[in-house]
Order: sequence, then structure tokens, then C-alpha cells
Amino acid sequence: MMHPSTGQPCNPSTSEIAPAMHPKLLMAARLGDTQRLKDLLSEGRVAAAHPDFIVPVEGVAPTPRPSAAAAELLLQGVTVEGDSALHIVAACGDCEEFVASAKVIHDRAGHLLGMPNRNGGTPLHRAARAGNARMVSHLIDLAKIGGGEGHGGEARLVTELLRAENKLRETALHEAVRVGNEGIVARLMAEDSELAAFPRDGASPLYLAAMLEEVGIARLLHHMSHGNLSYAGPNGQNALHAAVLRSKVMTMMLLGWNKGLTEQRDHDGCTPLHFAISQVDGQSSRISICSKFPWIRFTTSTTKGITLLLVQTDPSSAYQPDHNGSFPIHVAAAVGANKAVSTFLGMFPDSAGLCDGNGRTFLHVAVDRKRCSVVKHASRTPSLGWILNMQDSKGNTALHLAVMSGDTETFFPLFRNRQVRMDLTNNNGQTCRDLSLSDIPPGLSYKWGQNKSILFLLAQNPKQMIHRALSRAGESHGVRRWDQFEEQYVLQPRREDEDKESEKLNNSTQTLGISSVLIATVTFGAAFALPGGYVADDHANGGTPTLAGRYSFEAFVMANALAFICSSLGTVGLMYSGITTVDLPIRQRHFLRSLFFVSSSLTSLVAAFALGTYTVLAQVAHKTAVAVCVIIPVVVIYRSFGRFQKMYELAGPLYVRAGIRPLLKLMKDVLTRMLRLYWPFIVIFGWAACAGHA
Repeated sequence: MMHPSTGQPCNPSTSEIAPAMHPKLLMAARLGDTQRLKDLLSEGRVAAAHPDFIVPVEGVAPTPRPSAAAAELLLQGVTVEGDSALHIVAACGDCEEFVASAKVIHDRAGHLLGMPNRNGGTPLHRAARAGNARMVSHLIDLAKIGGGEGHGGEARLVTELLRAENKLRETALHEAVRVGNEGIVARLMAEDSELAAFPRDGASPLYLAAMLEEVGIARLLHHMSHGNLSYAGPNGQNALHAAVLRSKVMTMMLLGWNKGLTEQRDHDGCTPLHFAISQVDGQSSRISICSKFPWIRFTTSTTKGITLLLVQTDPSSAYQPDHNGSFPIHVAAAVGANKAVSTFLGMFPDSAGLCDGNGRTFLHVAVDRKRCSVVKHASRTPSLGWILNMQDSKGNTALHLAVMSGDTETFFPLFRNRQVRMDLTNNNGQTCRDLSLSDIPPGLSYKWGQNKSILFLLAQNPKQMIHRALSRAGESHGVRRWDQFEEQYVLQPRREDEDKESEKLNNSTQTLGISSVLIATVTFGAAFALPGGYVADDHANGGTPTLAGRYSFEAFVMANALAFICSSLGTVGLMYSGITTVDLPIRQRHFLRSLFFVSSSLTSLVAAFALGTYTVLAQVAHKTAVAVCVIIPVVVIYRSFGRFQKMYELAGPLYVRAGIRPLLKLMKDVLTRMLRLYWPFIVIFGWAACAGHA
């Protein structure tokens, strides 16, 4: 850029070699004190400039005032940010005093009007950023004065000032857009109608307006530039990329000006439709239901309409992939936008078969990202049956990917659909059942899943449940020798795995041991502090429990005894499982037995608490006693709720896929699990009934 006064090129490094600004000049500039500025910059009056503001400090020499000869050099000083005095005045105020101060500085050092600071910003940038409309107008007028007359010098220097870019490639117009000041935008555009076309590459003012949802400013830029403006944004984007993520109004306005924006792709090959789809479920507008309760909000989707608008404007954009080969329907599946996927399939049914760079359909992507709503929709739509068994570049179907991810939410819908083939092999010759086995790691959790009694039911690893479901459905393995398959794909325990298992077992033992010891301590104390107290010594049967013989008391005693016995057994087993000198398989067996005993002790402890409370309160607060007994079992139910829920979700798909026999086996597992969990209740209440009859 040229100096508006001298006509010489500005030196971008001026602020780096300039001296530090004198503090008095900085104060005068920030306060807009015109008279003080004049005094500081006038020869012969520097030494007498406002002596009443000088406060002597004992022991500290006063700051030396500049001499008359150095007065003109004051304006060469800059702040740590490289701002000159004119930068400071332009940014700090917009009243008459600041305007007059700017003229005083410009009269003494006109080159400061075009001098950039360390960020490349001119005083015009600073004034626009501060929203000082009068100052912006005044700086433009100063540029006209400095430009002189003849040969278009005035217009040229004003244009250079307006189009000057900082290090972010932004003009003063960008700053005006950023603060949302339409007045400054109008003033800048009135001086240079082509200003909205700069910079030639990078983020344009229109892109910034779209990103900030400044609809009025965007309309003003288009009107005053007569449509000759830049739509460009960073990274190859255009203004429509930003608008689709902000508002439908801005999107419609841009499409009305330039429909070709829908075809333009950024550096990643993404069109505005890719962007709109990626936010279809995240972008929302808030609607207040009542001004009296402003904190209560409903959310309604706004980008759904934007997506439909883009597709209707340019249907071919639905068939434009990015650089990874992902089409908009893949993006919709990746973010779980089920309604958007349905829209695409309704308008372009063949788009279901579009494959990305890895040969994956939208269903593959949805399974990989664990978007269960999209997977359920595809599995339940008969017209999409032709894509259910499509294989990607590695030969994996959607079901293969669901098995590998170990996500039951996406596995169950595909497993339920009988159109999904279970015997297809991938490029490695693996069926879904093979994959389910090869992904299960060796170790304690694996053993839990393989034990057919209680240990499978104790397992919470979804991969084990998936493998069990495929096995019970009678699905086949790949065509190869089983011993070779095991050697190549089934994970075998190694020495380092045994070390990890040992460490894992030690940590688990410590955690479980704390619970076991606590339960044993509590129940031991409860045995000698029975509810209801004891009969006095001077009465018959002195020292015995006063509530002995009641059904609830007998049940309480048995529940407390079971809790103590089971927790003690669990503690003994944990002692063996925590000894590293014992063989690892033996330690694992002790740990699993201890886990069962500690779980049973917790069940008994819960029952003891409920029965003890009922025994004490039943005669005086029966309703409260019953309420406690009803609420307390939630602890036991919550412990296994997730496991039973997964079994319930598996029941339907397993019946559809394999019939009644596997379902009966699953029911047997459920009943066995319930018996293992709740057997203390049978013992507790059975004993109480027998003791009562005796």
C-alpha cells in the first residue's frame, strides 16, 4: 500500500524498528485530548505542557520531556502491538475530540494513515473494528486530502487505503462486518463499490456475513456492489458452505443470487450439501413457549429444510462425492440423520447403492458409526433388501461390521432380518460367526463367556453375546480347516497376556475384597444388635430377642446369616485369587467363585435391611414398612437390569432367525441367571416359613 500523503510504499516492518511510544503521547491519544496533543507536538511548548499533571515522586527522577527538536519524532513511536498514535486515536473514540485529534496527528505525520501495525492493520482497520463510524468517515476524508489533485491521485490513494489487507488477508470492510455495523459497511462500499470482491483469495466479506448470520449486511454488500462481489471463503469454501450451517434465510438469499454455489467444492471436495447434512440433527433454533418462563425452550430442526432446499435447487449435488468418495447420503448416515437418509432415498432410490472410496454403502457407514436409528430403518424397509448383503472393498457386509464393532444396537436389527445372509465370507474367508470368535480377547472375560452355567450370564461383553447368538442360530463357519482358522485368527493367550491378566486379577481382587469385607463387618455387627432389643434379665428368657418367633424376624436372622457366610466365603476365595504364586487358572477360578458369593451376600444384605426395617416398623407404621420393602429390591434389580435387557432384545431376533428352540435355550439361560441371582430369597423366606410352622 502507498502512503496517502507521500505517495511512497508503506514499509510493513516500520512498527518493528520504530521506538516505543512516549507515555504522555499514549495518554493523550487514548483520552482524545486534542490540546495536549498540540502542546506535545508544538516546538518550544513541550517543556511547559500541562505542568499540573506532573506528580513528583521522592527518590524517582521525573520522566524527561522531549526537547523541541525531538517533538516531531514523538509520532514515530509505537506501542507493543505496533500501533501508532493514529491507530490509538482511531480505536479509542468517535466523538469530536477524537476526530480533531486524528486531524492533528495526520497534519504532522500523514504517512501514519497507511502504516500497518504488527498485525498488518491500519488505523482504518482499528476504527472499523471499534465501530467508530465518524472516525472511519474522517480517515477516508483525510486520505482524500492527502491524495492531492490531478491524475486520479485522490481516488487511487483512497482505494488503496480501503483495500489494504492485514495479515489475515482482511480489509477494514471485514472488521465492519464482524462488528455488525451497517453504517460503516455502507460508508466503505460507497467509496469503493468493488471492495466486497477483496481479497481475491481467502475469506470474503460476504462469507463472514453469512457465517455471522448478518442478513442485512449481506444484502447491503450485494446491493451496493451491484452483484460484483466475492463469495469465497477459507479452504476453498464459499459463502453457501457457511450459510447452510446458520440459517435458511441466508441460504435462500445466496441461492437466489448464485445457484452455482451448490456445485462448488472445498479443498476436501465437500459441497454445501455435505456441510448441511453433517449438521442436520445438531443445528436447531430455539422457540420460547412463554416470555414469562424464558428458561423453558423447545428445539426444532432448521437444517432439514435447508437440505431439502439444496437438493431441490440442484438435484445433481446428491451425486457429488468428496475426495474420499463419500456422497451426501454417506454423511447423513455417519451423523445418524435418519430423516435426511429417508429424504434421499425417497427422492433418489438408487442412491442407496452409492459406494464411497472403500466400497461402503450408507448402511456400512451407519453400522461403522453405530447409528442404530439408520440401521433399524434400513433393516425394516423392504425396498432396501437389495443392499443388505452388499460387500465393501474388504468383502464385509453390514453384518460383518456390526459383529466387528461389538455393538448390539446395530447387530440385532440386522440379525432379525432374514434377508441378511449369515454365510457370506469376506476377503479373508471369514463369516460373521468366524469374526465374532476372532474378536474375543483371551483372558478372564473370555472364560466368563464360554462357561455354560452362570459365567456366560455374568459376562457383560457384547461381543460374547453376539458370538453366542450366532452360534445358537446355527450359523456356519467359513470353508476351511478349523485348526488352521484357530491358529490364524483366534486370539491365543501369550506370556505378556498372562502378565496383564494377573495384573487385572489383582486390581479386581482388591476392589471386590473391599466390598466383601465391608459386608462381613456389617452383618457381624447386626447379629449382636438385633431389631427390637432383648428381654430384660429379670424376666423369663432374659437376654433373648424380644421379637423372636415372628416370621419377619426369623427371615431377618437368616438373611443376615447368609450375608455373613457368603461374604466370608468370598473373602477367603479372594485371598487365594490375589496370591501371585498360585497358578493363574486356579486364581481365576477362585475369583469367579468369590464373585458369585459376594454377589449373593449383597442380595442377602439387601433382604436383611428390608426385613429388619419391616420388623421394627410393622406394628406402628405398616405402610412405611411396606414401602421400604418395595423400594429396597431396586438395588438387586438394578444390578442385573442391563443383562436382562440385552437378553430381552435378543429374544425377538433369535426367534425370527432360528425359531423356537434357540429361544427356549435363551429362556433357560434367563431362568438360570435369575436362580443364581435370587436364590438367597428362596432360602430366607423358605426357612422363615419352616421355622414358623415348627
